[in-house]
Amino acid sequence: MFDLDKWQEIFETIRKNKLRTILTGFSVSWGIFMLIILLGSGNGLQNGVLNQFKRDAVNSLWIYSGRTSLAFDGMQAGRRIQFTNEDYDKTKNSGLDVDKISSRFSVFRNNLISYKSEYVNYEIIAVHPDTETLENTTAIKGRFLNDIDVENFRKVVAISTILEDALFKREEPVGKYVKINGIPFLVIGTFTDHNDRDMQRVYVPISTAQKVFNGANRISNMSFTTNTHDIDALKKMEEHIRNSFASRHKFDSSDRRAMWINNNMEGYQRTMALFSGIRIFVWIIGVFTIIAGIVGVSNIMIIVVRERTREIGIRKALGASPSSIIGLVLFESVLITSVAGYLGLVMGVVLLEVLAPHTQIEFFMNPSVDLDVGLTATAVLVFAGLLAGFFPAWKAASVRPIEALSDE
Repeated sequence: MFDLDKWQEIFETIRKNKLRTILTGFSVSWGIFMLIILLGSGNGLQNGVLNQFKRDAVNSLWIYSGRTSLAFDGMQAGRRIQFTNEDYDKTKNSGLDVDKISSRFSVFRNNLISYKSEYVNYEIIAVHPDTETLENTTAIKGRFLNDIDVENFRKVVAISTILEDALFKREEPVGKYVKINGIPFLVIGTFTDHNDRDMQRVYVPISTAQKVFNGANRISNMSFTTNTHDIDALKKMEEHIRNSFASRHKFDSSDRRAMWINNNMEGYQRTMALFSGIRIFVWIIGVFTIIAGIVGVSNIMIIVVRERTREIGIRKALGASPSSIIGLVLFESVLITSVAGYLGLVMGVVLLEVLAPHTQIEFFMNPSVDLDVGLTATAVLVFAGLLAGFFPAWKAASVRPIEALSDE
């Protein structure tokens, strides 16, 4: 393997056939390059879509009310369905696999929030403490709402870091009072969120908002997490919830416009199945592209052996062993595939790294590929190059010297 004369001979052969070697190497480089780009693009698409799921808990169901589209029990279609605190209590104590749960009441007034001489207009959302999990918010300073805040109707508020910058500038917000529609609320903490829209809101206890902002017992919607990951079990849970709400609010349980349920877990699993298919498709395309390059290497090795038939005959006549003949052809094949494959790998990784900062869009972000995957693909490529060169090499080693010397 470390025979200097043999390597010199290989390089001399490559030097004499520069164009052929470059074109062969390019086909191999292009194969691994395209595989890396396809894998990176697939990962970028997956990262972008999964980032959308980070906005809310993946294992959550969100329940929304609407208007009836079907007549029911003597009542006309078009009735507005209004959820209440009873729906929250009944669902929480339903015996279903309910983990974290929160109802929501949106304050649709001026939504004016002020501190000293600073004024902003943000969304005011009244919730239960489990919203912190449901919305995937992260407390930065202080804390989020807790059960005592809800039980005691406390006038407290959790604000986003964006609102902190807008109102408090460089002041410490926790422990200060802000006015929400003219009513003072104590800031108990700041939070951040994956969803930019959720950063444009503040959270207050639902019991407080219902009392202060004339919400009575009304809620806008409700959500909860579950430890159930089986889609069939989730479907049964949805049906149970729908029947329960239909019974309380007197609408047809088949009326999807009266109430709809968004099942994040079902959407997540469907998305993961989709990306599994995409990854398989990408690998199929990438592998066939690499195979095309390997076929090119094999064809070139056949041509090389054909061109050097007389030379091989002379070598064998002078006592060269079959293994040395095979090694000469194999080393050239491996050299071309390994160098070309490595170049393709490097170019693909570099291109992804250059593009990554400029592709942070909503459904496509951080296109990248695991380096281990790239190195493994390159190693497989080199092995394939070894196989591509073996058969021409074996044919060269098996030729009889008299036949090789008489070859024209």
